[in-house]
Amino acid sequence: MKKYLLLAMLTIGGLTVSQAQAKKTTAKKANAAANAPKVDGPGMTFESETIDYGTINKNADGKREFVFVNNGNKPTIITSATGSCGCTVPTKPTEPIMPGAKGVIGVKYATDRIGAFTKTVTVNSNASETPKVLTIKGTVLSDEAPKG
Repeated sequence: MKKYLLLAMLTIGGLTVSQAQAKKTTAKKANAAANAPKVDGPGMTFESETIDYGTINKNADGKREFVFVNNGNKPTIITSATGSCGCTVPTKPTEPIMPGAKGVIGVKYATDRIGAFTKTVTVNSNASETPKVLTIKGTVLSDEAPKG
């Protein structure tokens, strides 16, 4: 009986620790963008400037998002977002991103192209650090995963 009680206590303790660690990791990511240095004028601080697709199947969903925060004291206006080739299609916000608000640069890679890839998205804005070059990379497998 004591063994079962000890096992139950260890299991509950382990779950509590892993939940606390997960909360810390999520909080760190959110705080990284929020604690970005403030700038005078419009600004852009990205959560990550590189998206690694990893190894994906041919014709998999190629949509990803670059999330940024306006760390300035004036609205950020994205004037253009351009892919390095026709296989990389970005989307940009149409409205100004207000100070402290989040914005998203979407990107869709054509996953019908087999092999390793590294592509860029060039973002122009009224922020002081412009243009900003973002990177996507990964490898598309030659065959789709079996269905069923």
